[in-house]
Amino acid sequence: MPKLLSMKRIIQTIVVALLLMPVTNIYAQKKNKLHFKDIGEMYTYFTYAKDKKIISGHRGTIENGLPENSIISMKEVLKHTPAIFEVDPRLTKDGVAVMVHDATLDRTTTGTGKVSDYTWKELKKLRLKDAQGNITKYRINTLDEMIKWAKGKTILNLDKKDLPLETTADIIRKHNAYNWVWVTVHNVDQAKFYLDKNPNQYLSMHIKDQAALEKFKQSGLPYNRMIVYIGPDIKQSNQDMYNFLSEKGVMCMISSAPTYDKLQTLEERAQKYRDVFADGANILESDFPIEVSKAIK
Repeated sequence: MPKLLSMKRIIQTIVVALLLMPVTNIYAQKKNKLHFKDIGEMYTYFTYAKDKKIISGHRGTIENGLPENSIISMKEVLKHTPAIFEVDPRLTKDGVAVMVHDATLDRTTTGTGKVSDYTWKELKKLRLKDAQGNITKYRINTLDEMIKWAKGKTILNLDKKDLPLETTADIIRKHNAYNWVWVTVHNVDQAKFYLDKNPNQYLSMHIKDQAALEKFKQSGLPYNRMIVYIGPDIKQSNQDMYNFLSEKGVMCMISSAPTYDKLQTLEERAQKYRDVFADGANILESDFPIEVSKAIK
């Protein structure tokens, strides 16, 4: 009898553990959602405030053996922290927007050659690779899939690859996704294009130096529907950007993907992540958003 009771307790413990695991993950993702009921609420959330810290996952994340530019990688990040995500749509041969950073398939998938040489039917057979080149069980996502998944959970920031601006604008309009899909723009002309299509379109605007800032000032475009990407590192000249743009209510973003993410140790990276925010940035984009969340807690 004691052995039977002991075995029963073991089974009960295992069952409870299995039941709690998904509940914990679901709770964490709900807690870390960025859900905006309207454009105004989203604008308010991304208005400058001193000491505000927002994490952007560069192509989702490459942590924990997960492939970049995938829904599964973003799900993993949201288990740990609220975050926005910069992602990369490209066009297939038959005009489907798919989430692949490079013009070629070799680095991130089991395919070879140009994305644009394949149809979506052909690409959906491929599997994604992780950052070390290991083949995962995951497949390429389409932009439509990603937009549908992201609604009520996060912000997608669409980088400019080979999608024509018109195509990108059409996809966002089709989903009426202005509450949760941004566009990266590299100059004033691109910004004007999107705002002409829809004045509510939120922008991730590249303004890396005073010349670019002067062009934006002269454009007459609004300041209240954008963040500004000012570059990949801490430097003294950033202070002028921070001072001017913060007065306009605009938050600035640094991307550590090409700089501080390359440091060799966890401790070195964590210190630089903290330094970026201490220097004046409100948004840090990183290949390691989970690391960043732990460094700044």
